[in-house]
Amino acid sequence: MGKIYNLKLTTMPNHLSILGIIHTAISIIAILAAIAALIKEGRINPLSSIGKSYIWLTVITCLTALPIMKTGHLTAGHYVAILILILLPIGIYAKQLRIFGKVADYVQVILLSATIFFSCIPAIVETLTRVPISKPIAADANAPIIQMGLNILVVLFLAGIVYQVIKLRAKKKAVQTPTSSVKMG
Repeated sequence: MGKIYNLKLTTMPNHLSILGIIHTAISIIAILAAIAALIKEGRINPLSSIGKSYIWLTVITCLTALPIMKTGHLTAGHYVAILILILLPIGIYAKQLRIFGKVADYVQVILLSATIFFSCIPAIVETLTRVPISKPIAADANAPIIQMGLNILVVLFLAGIVYQVIKLRAKKKAVQTPTSSVKMG
């Protein structure tokens, strides 16, 4: 009855800071919101609640990425975050920018899709070079499995753009087609 158990808790090493963990969690939720928007609406609509959620979560993801510096200097991931922060407002307001004219809807679809694409690049690289913690799948960003993952991402991005443009074109055509009515009289 008087035994005292000395429990030693073993923890797996975690190479993420608290900010890194928060950043990762928010980025995963942002990507899931983008996927949900694409499934539900066929695009990221900045006026819909799910589109707004994606946009704000992506902004937070990018801003939390900027102070994370495991190497002590800016990395490709930082430049990707900055690029996304530039593309987001252009994509959001593409329809209001006269420079895009009649193709503004297409520009919006492409730019907002590009933000997902660019978000997934560090997601693939960081995941495959960190998981599993004991022996990551890839040794570095040049590993063949990462290159294959990035190639698949490019194909998915291009296919997604083509799909969205076709859907948008069909929707525009349906709106432009006048309904035929016969007037008797």
